[in-house]
Amino acid sequence: MFPGKSGGFEKRRGDAGLDAYIRWRQTCEKFDAVKKAGEFCDPQPTIGKEEPMSPVTRGFHGRAHQQVDAARLPPGQHVETGFPVLSAGPTPHTPLDQWTFEITGAVEQPASWSWEELLALPAQTPTVDIHCVTKWSKFDTHWKGVSVDTLLAAVKTSAMFVLATCDGGYSTNLPLTDVAGGRAWVVYEYDGQPLHPEHGGPARLLVPHLYFWKSAKWVRGLTLRDDNAPGFWESYGYNIHGDPWKEERYTGD
Repeated sequence: MFPGKSGGFEKRRGDAGLDAYIRWRQTCEKFDAVKKAGEFCDPQPTIGKEEPMSPVTRGFHGRAHQQVDAARLPPGQHVETGFPVLSAGPTPHTPLDQWTFEITGAVEQPASWSWEELLALPAQTPTVDIHCVTKWSKFDTHWKGVSVDTLLAAVKTSAMFVLATCDGGYSTNLPLTDVAGGRAWVVYEYDGQPLHPEHGGPARLLVPHLYFWKSAKWVRGLTLRDDNAPGFWESYGYNIHGDPWKEERYTGD
C-alpha cells in the first residue's frame, strides 16, 4: 500500500521486486518517528540478495525552518537543508574499470562509454532545485556531469520515450522530451566531490524538473523505446510522469 493511498498493489515485477517493495515499506514504518521530523527521499530498491543497511545516512538533518521563495517550492513541499536518503536494499558498488554506460533499444546503432570515456566528454555544472515525492525540496544543489543531449547525439532514433536502467535492477521511464533540450544530465559529482554511492554514485541521472525518483541512482544506460513502459516504482503505483508542480505523485494524480 502506498503512502496516502488506499488498497493494495499489483505484483508485476516478480518475487524480487515484491520483496524489495516490502522491505522499503517496512523500513518506512520502522523509522516513522524520524519521518515526522523530516521526510526521506530516493525510495529506490536494489533487487537481489538483501544485506543489512541503515536507511538513514549522513546528510539527514531534519526539517528546516526558514523563509523560502514560494515561487520555487512546488505545492505540498517543504524545504530541506540536508540530503535525506532511503534505500530498501544494498547499495551497488560497481568497480569503475567495469562500469559502462549504454544507449540501446530503438536506435540504428547502440552507443557505449567506459568510465574514462564518460569523464572525457564535455562536462556541465548545473545548479538546480530538487523535489522529492516524499514532500521535501532542496534548493541550489550543485552537480557536475554530462548533458544527456551530448549522449543522445551519438545515436539516431525516432523513439519518443526512454527507460533509464540501473545497477540493482532499478528502472524509471521518461518521455524523451524530459531528458533532452538541456533538461537532464548523467552526473558524477555533487558539491565538488565524487558522487557517493548512497546518493547514486558513481553516476546518477539528474532530471530536476520531475520528482527526484526520476533521477535514477546508479544509472547504467538508457533504453530508447516507442512506448512509455513503466519503470520499477511506476509499476507499483507511482505516477507515470512525476511533475512536482502538478503533484503527480501517484497513479491517477
